[in-house]
Amino acid sequence: MNRFVLCIHNAENPASLIIGKVYRRLPDPQAEQHGLIRIIDEDTSEADGYLYPQEWFVPIELPPVAERALLAMGV
Repeated sequence: MNRFVLCIHNAENPASLIIGKVYRRLPDPQAEQHGLIRIIDEDTSEADGYLYPQEWFVPIELPPVAERALLAMGV
């Protein structure tokens, strides 16, 4: 599982998702069985993240230094 994803669609949730932004993906095997992905979005009030359709995101690999920086920021 990639720890980070890139948003490629936000038509239904423009206030919660920004196209082109990197989001942290949280493991959720049950959600993935239903075509959903759990991420930490712009509304960081929910520590468990929110569910969105998987097709709205593209998994990405980041260099370790970038991954550490994002995790330190709470992304």
